[in-house]
Amino acid sequence: MRNNHEIDYRIFGEEMQYVEVELDPQETAVAEAGSFMMMDDGVQMETIFGDGNQQNQGLMGKLFSAGKRLLTGESLFMTTYTNIGQGKKRVSFASPYPGKIIPLDLQALGGKVTCQKDAFLCAAKGVAIGIEFQKKLGTGLFGGEGFIMQKLEGDGMAFVHAGGHVMQRELQPGEVLKIDTGCVVAFTRSIDYDIQFVGGIKNTLFGGEGVFFATLRGPGTVWIQTLPISRLAGRILAYGTYKRKEEGSILGGIGNMIDGDGW
Repeated sequence: MRNNHEIDYRIFGEEMQYVEVELDPQETAVAEAGSFMMMDDGVQMETIFGDGNQQNQGLMGKLFSAGKRLLTGESLFMTTYTNIGQGKKRVSFASPYPGKIIPLDLQALGGKVTCQKDAFLCAAKGVAIGIEFQKKLGTGLFGGEGFIMQKLEGDGMAFVHAGGHVMQRELQPGEVLKIDTGCVVAFTRSIDYDIQFVGGIKNTLFGGEGVFFATLRGPGTVWIQTLPISRLAGRILAYGTYKRKEEGSILGGIGNMIDGDGW
């Protein structure tokens, strides 16, 4: 039997997805501020501190829970959506950038999933959304995106978002997968996570992929994304900041006209 609210859901869309959560009377979903898309009449919104799992917390516990969220780049507040009407009601949450929404049944995944710090979208009320420090020294000093992560705990449904295409990989006991730290979306509690140095001076100077990557050792499940938001943002920033080499030249103007940029 689940301790969390049981919610039904449907995921719509391809590149820009949204998830529609169906709530029975008095059922509640919790979501990040800013992810809300639409809802039926009869759903009540409420802003709360922290992760929405605070039934037995005092004021200091709630403040501590909310403060930890700042370290993962999230807001101090979350929003709950409760069906206070009669019959089933629906509320929808949209993905923040192109990619995929991943449904996670925490009960079937061992009660805990660790994910990248900005991955969480929404969940059933009762799922705890906390912070996970990678305790190993190498991870802490050099992990970058992989050092401070979110952890989702409970036995309900949670939804995370990732960029581009998402692949789910099942690792066997002792099997090791090496991944760019930004491409790790989530992994189950049985996965051993660490950061490894890429040896060789040529790799360090000319590799173009950074000098560290994540290593994940099975058994367990790993979710991997093809387009980390940091990589997407970096490309957009570079494109908007620097003039392309061909701009300002005759050939550059002709080339831009041919590929459609000149009109």
